[in-house]
Amino acid sequence: MTKRAFITGITGQDGSYLAELLLAKGYEVHGLLRRSSSFNTARIDHLYSDPHLKGTRLFLHYGDLTDAAAMTHLLQRLRPDEVYHLAAQSHVRVSFELPIYTAQADALGTLHILEAIRATDGHIRFYYASSSEVFGKAREVPQNENTPFYPRSPYACAKAFGHWQTVNYREAYGIFACNGLLFNHESPRRGETFVTRKITRAATRIKEGLQDKLYLGNLAAKRDWGYAGDFVEAMWMMLQQEQPEDYVIATGQTHSVQEFLESTFVLLGLDWRKHVEIDPRYFRPSEVDLLQGDASKACRKLGWAPNVDFQGLVRMMVEHDWELAREERALVNHRSMRQEQVPPCST
Repeated sequence: MTKRAFITGITGQDGSYLAELLLAKGYEVHGLLRRSSSFNTARIDHLYSDPHLKGTRLFLHYGDLTDAAAMTHLLQRLRPDEVYHLAAQSHVRVSFELPIYTAQADALGTLHILEAIRATDGHIRFYYASSSEVFGKAREVPQNENTPFYPRSPYACAKAFGHWQTVNYREAYGIFACNGLLFNHESPRRGETFVTRKITRAATRIKEGLQDKLYLGNLAAKRDWGYAGDFVEAMWMMLQQEQPEDYVIATGQTHSVQEFLESTFVLLGLDWRKHVEIDPRYFRPSEVDLLQGDASKACRKLGWAPNVDFQGLVRMMVEHDWELAREERALVNHRSMRQEQVPPCST
């Protein structure tokens, strides 16, 4: 019998990799799509044309996490076997500017999904995208499933709320609900406002002469960076276990923003010091200095391990964005040539 999965945040980085994975495993995949005046499905459009993934089993549904009734009606209509709740206002810096919306979407949105599951079918298996940001001002290094939370942003506070609601619904109602405490995970599909993609996108454009400066905030912040394609496999593994539990997913290695920056510019044969300037606007009101995960439980119980290391991740992102920069450069050259060919107006 074909399994049916429902993914919130399907058009995001993680959602696109997860949909790809589930389709390859034979699932029927349904995704939540927030209505917009422009199409925002670029990360998943390829799934419809890839014959190996059978995109005909991929369906999108309009909805919004802040609409509790709509979420309940949608789940009651779809009756999925598994729900992967990835959608969120996920930018930490933006959460300081939009704290109320972040709480409504990330905290209450999660509660709406859990209530919808409880009202629909208690046998639905639920994955919640918790976050390493809940550790914030970390009490210990590395952080594991038992490390106390110390959130340092509206985003992290909202994620902590969703995390503990997931635990509560598991214990109070017997729902198969898991928290995935995923540490930073990147890819060529990462949004361009996130620091890693901001760096690789800008550096490759600098290489092609399309821009000269890159403005960043705290270069000393250290993160545990992995590859999103590896991490979504752990999400699926969590929901295939006999008992629901919470898991830290991480590489166990930490690198600073400056290290990511240096590795990127070295691959392009550039000196980052000539192009990077510090802009105080990009500093957080309360900073998280160091996050490093201990994924030994996931390794032991799920059999999960990352396949892409830090340098491999940087190289993957640089190669992808360099190709984009080359295409942009070619387009600029083409337009310039056409303008030169236009004859001057006669008088």
